[in-house]
Formats: sequence, C-alpha cells, structure tokens
Amino acid sequence: MSILDERLTDEIEALQAILLDDELRIVENDRGEPEVVEALVFPSTGEDSESQYVCVKLNVTLVPNYPDAKPIVSLRNPRGLDEDTVKKIQKDVDAKCEDFIGQPVIFELIELVREHLTTSNLPTGQCAVCLYGFRDGDKFTKTECYHHFHSHCLAAHVVASEKSYNEEQDKLPLWQKDATNKFQALCAVCREPISCDVSSLISAPPPLDVEAATGFVLTQELQEMQRQMAELYVYQQSRGGIIDIEAEESKLLLTTEDDPVDERPTPASTSVTTTSNNSATVQPKQQPPQQQHHSQNHNNHNSNSRQNHHGHHHGRNHHRGRGKGHVRRHLERIRQGDQTSR
Repeated sequence: MSILDERLTDEIEALQAILLDDELRIVENDRGEPEVVEALVFPSTGEDSESQYVCVKLNVTLVPNYPDAKPIVSLRNPRGLDEDTVKKIQKDVDAKCEDFIGQPVIFELIELVREHLTTSNLPTGQCAVCLYGFRDGDKFTKTECYHHFHSHCLAAHVVASEKSYNEEQDKLPLWQKDATNKFQALCAVCREPISCDVSSLISAPPPLDVEAATGFVLTQELQEMQRQMAELYVYQQSRGGIIDIEAEESKLLLTTEDDPVDERPTPASTSVTTTSNNSATVQPKQQPPQQQHHSQNHNNHNSNSRQNHHGHHHGRNHHRGRGKGHVRRHLERIRQGDQTSR
C-alpha cells in the first residue's frame, strides 16, 4: 500500500472513531476506495443538544491525488444560517484547504465549521409563520428538521392545521373515515413531520415585532393603487381578458321550446328553420333567374323524355304495325328537344 493510501486510510479511521454514525457518511467508488466524505456539523453546546439552533453538512470530494491535492469542499443544507454567514464559512474552508495541501485536512475542516456555527448559534432569517425576524427576548423553538419559529407562531400554526384537518375529516362519509388516521403536525417550511408540545408553546408570548406592529391603515398610495387596479380590470374585461364564470356556465344550459327561435341560416346549401313543435322544414336555396330557367327547361325536357319513352314502349307493346318510320320520327323529336334545352 502506498504512502498516500495510508494517510487517507488513517484519516478515515480517525473520523469514524471521533464522529457518531449519524454525523459521518463515507461514499466509496467501485473499487471500495473512499470518494466522498459527508459530515453533519453542529455547534459546540456540550451535552445540551436542544441549544443547537444551526447546522450544516460538510461535503468533501476526494480527488485522486489527495492529500497532495486540494479536495473539493462544499456546504450543503445550511439550517439557521444566512447567506453571508455561509459565504464566510466557505471562504475560510477554501483557505484552510490551501494551507493543508499535502496533509489530511478533513478533520481540520470539521472543527473550523464547528467554530463558525458556535459563534452563529442563533437562528437568522424570518419566522415562516409571522414573517418577522428573531429578536433578543423572543421565545423561539427549533424543529427536528432544524427550522425555527417563534414558539407562539408554531403553536398557532399547529392549532390551525389540526382544526382544518378535523373539518375535512367531518366532511367525509362514515365509510371513508379512519379512526387510526390521527392528525400529524408538519413543519411549515419543509412539510416534514414534527413533534411539539402545543400547550407549552402556546403559553409563550407573541413575538416582539408582532406586539409592536401598528394597525393597518389605508394610505393614499394604496387607494391610488386600488383605483389603477380597478381601471385595469375593466380594460381587461372589455378585451376579453377576464373570464366570466357565469357567462361560461350559461353556455352549457339546454334551451327549451319557450326560448326564442334562432332564425340565422346555416352555412350549408339549405337553410333549416326551427318551428315551435321542434320540427324542421328544409327550404331549397334560391338560384339566380337564368339558372332557374335553365333548370326548368331541363326538368321539362326530362319529363317529356320520360313520357315519350313510356309512350314509345307502350306503343311497341300494342301497335307493332307502325314500323321503322314511327321510330325514326320519335328519335328526331328527342334530338330536337335536346338541342332546344342546350
């Protein structure tokens, strides 16, 4: 085994001996060699884990020549830390990697991140329920997923969620209700299941910013914005940009015989007029005078031809003695009729 492999192996063994199983994860490649080291880092609070309000996952990707080459380090899933704090930790981690080229550095990185977390062991950002920040004197709590809320706000969130859940259960029919399906409180940020004592949380005072907040006042600026929004709504409605729900629903109504009759002609060659007894009369489409005259002559010719043809056969059956001259004169009249129609 090479010197490089021994240094890496010793470092991995030391990390496994110092950190707990749920704090360390080693990802190996197909050859069974360590490829990625993940460490979940918490602030130093002694045995009081309830006072750990921040955490972050340190991800170290080992390059082929590590530790003679700098590893790739990133911070993932920071909880309770603002963006500026995360950037500062990342900058110090990169500098530490530069200083420890040629030496194992993973444990040094874990201790560096832990020092930053201990210094910043207060939640930053806003409470996801009231949208106010955390001030000195506020009572706040931390969930198992490391999201922070004012204790009063979290209690209000859980109570409201349970009330809504019970109302939905009451709407279900008896055959759909499940007595074993109890209410489970969820985190207001990530929707993970959480456990909390609502009775103790609700006894906490409201956040200081909520207590100091002034009542809502309709200012001149808001009134002007309302006026502009009303004008915009009317304009969009006139251009068809607003869907009228009642008008859309009326399109699906069935008309009765008492409704006014729609007398608009259909685009086909015939027009259909609806009568009061739900019957339909088909009216032929009118034609220009010249076409009517031509059609009338053509129809008369066809009628005469059928009559002559019928008479011809009738004559053949009863007057066979007329001979070829009668047939010749009959054919001549048919040809003259065709020329006249043309």
